[in-house]
Amino acid sequence: MTRAVRVHHVGGPQALVYEAVDLPAPAQGEVRIKQHAIGLNFIDVYYRSGLYKASATPFIVGNEAAGEVVSVGPGVTDFHPGDRVAYYFDLGGYATERNIPADKLVKLPDHITYEQGAVLMLKGLTVWYLLHKTFKVEHGHRVLIHAAAGGIGLLACQWAKALGANVIGTVGSKAKADLALANGCDHVILYNEEDFVSRVKQISRNELCDVVYDGVGKTTFPGSLSCLRPRGSFVSFGNASGPVPPFALAELGRRGSLFATRPKLNDYVATRSELLEGADTLFAAVINGRLHVQINHAYALKDAAKAQTDLEGRRTTGAIILKP
Repeated sequence: MTRAVRVHHVGGPQALVYEAVDLPAPAQGEVRIKQHAIGLNFIDVYYRSGLYKASATPFIVGNEAAGEVVSVGPGVTDFHPGDRVAYYFDLGGYATERNIPADKLVKLPDHITYEQGAVLMLKGLTVWYLLHKTFKVEHGHRVLIHAAAGGIGLLACQWAKALGANVIGTVGSKAKADLALANGCDHVILYNEEDFVSRVKQISRNELCDVVYDGVGKTTFPGSLSCLRPRGSFVSFGNASGPVPPFALAELGRRGSLFATRPKLNDYVATRSELLEGADTLFAAVINGRLHVQINHAYALKDAAKAQTDLEGRRTTGAIILKP
């Protein structure tokens, strides 16, 4: 028996129910983990609200965590009880223990804490593929990162700056602006007080940006497109304010032969070798000091509803963890 946060009927934060659940023994190729820290992300809100559809109800929310192997199922040879591990995987993360396929786990280096591991697997790997695979950020690029003081935003600002980019971030408050500036942003725009398109044009002297990383969605589109130079890339990877509405492809041509993509992490870590490449690159960036993991909020697992309420209300900065 373990305890988990489940959704029986999609809806608001009250849909999150902390309760006892049965957990079978690990099946063929599976590992059981005692979870030490669980990452909280906007995708958790999407599933809870019904924006993203779970395959069945009730379901356990959550996609990333870190912990300790307590037992292994038949056929598992690469992991043993006591191993420190982390993962990004399907729903099931908001739990004290869970079973997971061994090929979805990575071992945590000694210098990476459980708390860091719990927020690096989804957020960190997302930043890895966005900056290294979807649009390869290089020295001299000008990049715009929306929600620059969020869990993904702070990592993206740091890594983009380390790659030599000129980084512009948008945030919702002066406190968040200070945080973004301390984490790699060269310029910060307070979107509640300024028109971010006009400010980008001013900052760039009308040269605009090579790429916009947009995890906000509805409220920042189509302004994000207006911030791009000809042949620039619009990378829409989240829907914090709601989905981007349908638009005519001709709009991309009208604005200068722009590129637009809606990537997701699963397609960039679809194979074991891709997962390990991403994790190795990510952990190395943390160990060598390129990335500093900001965990600014921790909640008890039983208080997941409060944590999601604060996340949706823009009352958080950096990464958020749940502690079982």
